[in-house]
Amino acid sequence: MFSKHYKSFKGYSLVLVATAIWSGNFIVARILANSVPPVTLVVLRSSIAILVLLPFVIRPLSEEIGVIRKHLGFLALTAFLGLSVCNTVVYVAAATTTALNLTLIAICSPIFTIIFARLFLHDTLTIRRIVSVIAATSGVVFLITDGHPSRLAHLTFSEGDLWMLSQAASFALYSILVRKRPAGLHPLTFLFSLFVLGLLLLLPWFAWELSGARGIEFTPATVAAILYLGLGPSLLAYLCWNESVSIIGPTRAAFVYYCLPLFSGGEALLLLGEPITAVHVLSGTMILGGIIFATRE
Repeated sequence: MFSKHYKSFKGYSLVLVATAIWSGNFIVARILANSVPPVTLVVLRSSIAILVLLPFVIRPLSEEIGVIRKHLGFLALTAFLGLSVCNTVVYVAAATTTALNLTLIAICSPIFTIIFARLFLHDTLTIRRIVSVIAATSGVVFLITDGHPSRLAHLTFSEGDLWMLSQAASFALYSILVRKRPAGLHPLTFLFSLFVLGLLLLLPWFAWELSGARGIEFTPATVAAILYLGLGPSLLAYLCWNESVSIIGPTRAAFVYYCLPLFSGGEALLLLGEPITAVHVLSGTMILGGIIFATRE
């Protein structure tokens, strides 16, 4: 019993860490949108993650290369959806849409995950989960509209929103595939192979982008932001997310993903000194209530 509770605690802790790290990804995406081309940014952050992982996977990689070859198609598909598509389209979308739209569409990912888990993993879609989705989604909408959901009627949508919607669906499919990680493949080896394959799949797009891309000015702020993306949202967040999905499953992990705007609000409080209002308290209660209601079944 203790072991079961420990694994559950570990799974939820890891997914919270991943979500907290990813909450800063949209902010950095907006900051770098006009200074670094999207595919170039993904190639840089993926390269950093690969270089950091390399010393830790050289030995297990040599032992597990047969498993990688056997499941190369599965790994390539997982890398394409979770790394090539997911990471790139966030930065493409950030250049043509607002931060509000980015956050609104991002919360579609848990909904997609629940639907795909039902279709492909035969997860049960209970009334409890439906109510939880409604509560958590309503809390997010209430938060990002500052307590005035009527503002949604005045939103305008752009090409970037379609890119972001594809990102939400791709990440959901990635989470489903992570649950099917091949046996005999260490988590670090699994992640390393995904980064390498994802990078290789991006090379044609990267070459096309370079042919017409503007020059990049590597200021200290730009370098710091790219390093953050490589070590945080790429390496640590994906490692935590993959492990949490293997422990608690993609559906429960998806519910915790609703904490994304709460972490963003916390960062705004700590870094920008923005105050906590009644809207934050009420929306936070709705989001956390939905998450707890869903994950305690």
